[in-house]
Amino acid sequence: MIARLDTLLGKMTMYRQVVYTLAVLQLLAVLFSALGLIGTGGPLEMVVSFAVLFVATTLINRLFAAIFRMRAHNLSTLITAQILFFLLAPPHLDQPLRLVALAVAGAIAVASKYLLAIRGRHLVNPAAFGTLVIVALSAVVPAWRTTTWWIATDWMLPFVVVGGILILFRTRRLPMGGVFVAAATVAGLAYYVILGAPLLDSVRFVLVTSPILFLGGFMLSEPLTLPPRRWQQLGYAVVVGVLMWGTSWIPVVGNHPEFALLVANVLAFLVGQRRGIRLVFAGKRQLSPTSWEFDFTPEKPVTFRPGQFMELTLPHAGSDSRGWRRVFSIASAPGGQVRFGIRLPEKSSSFKRALLDLAPGSQVSATAVGGDFLLPAVPKTPLLLVAGGIGITPFIGSLEQAAVEKGLRDIVVVYAISSTDDLAYVDRLTGAGCRVILASPEKPAELPAGWTWIGPGRVTGESLLAAVPDAVKREAFLSGPPTMVADLRRALRQSGVHRVHTDVFVGY
Repeated sequence: MIARLDTLLGKMTMYRQVVYTLAVLQLLAVLFSALGLIGTGGPLEMVVSFAVLFVATTLINRLFAAIFRMRAHNLSTLITAQILFFLLAPPHLDQPLRLVALAVAGAIAVASKYLLAIRGRHLVNPAAFGTLVIVALSAVVPAWRTTTWWIATDWMLPFVVVGGILILFRTRRLPMGGVFVAAATVAGLAYYVILGAPLLDSVRFVLVTSPILFLGGFMLSEPLTLPPRRWQQLGYAVVVGVLMWGTSWIPVVGNHPEFALLVANVLAFLVGQRRGIRLVFAGKRQLSPTSWEFDFTPEKPVTFRPGQFMELTLPHAGSDSRGWRRVFSIASAPGGQVRFGIRLPEKSSSFKRALLDLAPGSQVSATAVGGDFLLPAVPKTPLLLVAGGIGITPFIGSLEQAAVEKGLRDIVVVYAISSTDDLAYVDRLTGAGCRVILASPEKPAELPAGWTWIGPGRVTGESLLAAVPDAVKREAFLSGPPTMVADLRRALRQSGVHRVHTDVFVGY
């Protein structure tokens, strides 16, 4: 079930999934408003409200993109407008100054992406910043005062929960979302109980009429302002959950969830990549008929660990539905060029075609480095690395590092490919000095020393355990298509392998 959901969601980019999910919530809000189930504005007010936000954010985005000579990211701007739609209540049509406030909020939110960026890295969540500024300004301009977070209603609640879970599932941040909901719930209950509210009423205030679930599903996971490591993200979630209830002593912005999120954004900036990443294209080499490796030279040193990923931004003409931001595993060890191994099927996305057409010296930007698919720091831990197809790429940097360590690690690599033509990174695998078990439809004419072919057919739990009898003593890492990863993870768990890490490749 999980593998099928991964495959289904992988057919669209993360940005499009968020846009579509928020659009469904918008349509439901209009419907519930028409039925009299939501008391915040009518259908027409909602339509006009979003129209104002969409126009304001789009115009400001194009203006600043032109000023900074950048390509406008339209989907990101649309998401900002959609989130603001749910944060700021739709005003009545006879309240033109509140419509102005919506436009100002949208303009400030988008402008923050350009102006509140330190060395090219975003500092704050745009929608949260735009909302908080309007809240602060409304203390001076009372006509701008509005209800915030009106999305927190009984009728919208189940749909917000489902949409938020799907987004957190896709981004592999369900644990972070769960920790946030738990921390915010405990802090919220304590807040209301201290104020003297009955416990059952407090539960309703916290889980239904407060924005915990929308914030956790749709804003907390905003990738450009998150810290890079999972343990840091869990701490980040706790900070937001506690601060959203524990800041009542601060005038104007106290107990506003967006204030809590912005404080956490600043803390996340301090522990993450503190500058925008600029990469200069150095060249490419073909790994197989369907895959290539791309080499980039960072303009400034980039901090990462083998097994982590990087999100590349490559504006290009004729962009298809997958957009011009993509996440790729880093296929190199730290300290030199940054390399990516990428599968390029016959019908590739416009992004991958643009990447293939890059000329040496071209510049590409990256927005984030992160991920926890990391080998244990202690070299003596025996390892089992299982890769399906292009899923070999997260292991390459680790194997390069293992080659430098010269035998300090006990590594077995199981490499499954659908054709012998797809065999890639033979030199790196051989250079690492580890045992390699190959699964392919046909046995290659020559196998390097230390390699074993285990026959045709897909790798199953049974064949994997037969090829690696001591797997139960190893820490396992699985990388590849969702179905393969899910099946092998289950098989390893059932056989007694307690430490199994996964990295699922979707959308390929």
